[in-house]
Amino acid sequence: MAHQTPLGSSASHVSCLDLWREKNDQLVRQAKVAQDSSLPMRRQQLAQDALEGLRGLLCSLRGLPATVSVLPLELTVICNFITLRANLAQGFTEDLAQDIQQGLERVLETQGQLEARLEHGLWGLWDSTLRVSSLLPELLPALHHLAGLQAALWLTTNCLGDLTLLLQTLTVSQSRASEDMLLLLKTWRPPAEESDAPLTLQDARGLRDVLLTAFAYRQGLQELITGSLPKALSSLHEAASGLCPRSLLVQVYTALGTCLRKMGSPQRALLYLVAALKEGSTWGPPLLEASRLYQQLGNIAAEIESLELLVEALSITRIPEARQLLIEVELLLPQPDPASPLHCGTQSQAKYLLASRCLQTGRAADAAEHYLDLLALLLDGSEPKFSPPPCPPGPCVPELFLEAAAALIQAGRAQDALTVCEELLSRTSFLLPKRPRLWEDARRRTKESPHCSHWVSATHLLQGQAWVQLGAQKEAISEYSRCLELLFRATPKDKEQGNQDASYHLLQTLRRLDRRDEATALWRRLEAQTELPQENTAWSFPLYLETCLGWIRPPDRETLCEEFQTSGDL
Repeated sequence: MAHQTPLGSSASHVSCLDLWREKNDQLVRQAKVAQDSSLPMRRQQLAQDALEGLRGLLCSLRGLPATVSVLPLELTVICNFITLRANLAQGFTEDLAQDIQQGLERVLETQGQLEARLEHGLWGLWDSTLRVSSLLPELLPALHHLAGLQAALWLTTNCLGDLTLLLQTLTVSQSRASEDMLLLLKTWRPPAEESDAPLTLQDARGLRDVLLTAFAYRQGLQELITGSLPKALSSLHEAASGLCPRSLLVQVYTALGTCLRKMGSPQRALLYLVAALKEGSTWGPPLLEASRLYQQLGNIAAEIESLELLVEALSITRIPEARQLLIEVELLLPQPDPASPLHCGTQSQAKYLLASRCLQTGRAADAAEHYLDLLALLLDGSEPKFSPPPCPPGPCVPELFLEAAAALIQAGRAQDALTVCEELLSRTSFLLPKRPRLWEDARRRTKESPHCSHWVSATHLLQGQAWVQLGAQKEAISEYSRCLELLFRATPKDKEQGNQDASYHLLQTLRRLDRRDEATALWRRLEAQTELPQENTAWSFPLYLETCLGWIRPPDRETLCEEFQTSGDL
């Protein structure tokens, strides 16, 4: 095109600059047509064609020496290209930073300052460019637009120091000394584009609003995680009042609900959670937070109902809404963090939460059914990477089997519990040492199944309880004996001081089984421990053991000690 109509030629009524601008405007319109298309394949193809057209146009413009008259169009084409490229790639890539760099170098080239390259990093290049921009007022709208894209890139890569310096320079007359990113973004006033300026996919002011919302949300979520609740509340309110799409508003309202719950305002928190549920179809996060809120309030029925709805919501495969071909807020947010209070996990993780809470709150029949559903997913391979939610820490797969067995026993389904226990033993018992002399080495193992012996012993404990429920006393005693044998073999000598209630339960059981030698040894250890200073240790048992202890009537220590001392066992 440049060969047909040289720049500056008077032979044609239409200059190359006019043709290039017309081409830019036509490609922007094409991208907007693609954006409005309801056909995904056609939308993608039109957008890709527009991107390639902008790439070619940019190559044509860069083929000429940099001039102030052409640079407004060239910088605008760079901005349109980066916007469309980042949207289609759903993220910023390194080559986009190179496009920004080349644009800045072209500006400096017009002022004969080619030496100001990257000696001080990309920020140094920006600093040099913005210093000379006061001499080039016609470039300011396009430069501010490019600065917005640079800010978006630095935000997504957590280069917040460079971003702060850039915003301070852009707002030099208002808040030069401020390091408050939200204040800097609010203060930044990109110049308005002229009415006859080349078309853009997204103007600088719209991009500024996106940056403001994205940063406010990112900051608010981080403050929520670190416990800075008043600051989090302020940042999240800022995000909610900004350019916030409905899908993100669900997240913001949920985070506000979490924040208010932790601040002791459950009713206000509930209002935000209701608002989140009304905003869109992404119901997972607000339902999970609602279950936490109701648990805190002691409303078990509402908590369980919220978890049931959560499981149902996560089972629905939703078609994602077509994104706008712009830099949107979601594009500037980090990947979902499993440790975030807004992470609701998978359907199976929600199912586990529901099952465990049913077991903890005495809804044994419901818990048993939910656990069986989870085990079915595991056994048929439908959920090969099952891992319960990280908050609170969930069990590993063997403990899931043990919780299922405990729930089945609690629900009066002893035979089903035995089946679950046999399945677990078939998967774990082969890991135990076969000869007694190997147990000392097994106790020192830390890398491979260090808890295997405890899982197997707990399985025998549950089997014993199941046989008791079925009225088979002989089989129950056999399983209890296996449980105790594994515990004595697997417990290191220096780890035998544990929970006093558990120790006295064990002493009582050994006496009932007429295992006098082991009972006497345990009694002597307990006697020795009572003479030592006792540490105030907070004990936390796995859920399956908590359930087991709930079936056993705690022994009266004083009575047990008196009986033991007078029985002649010592």
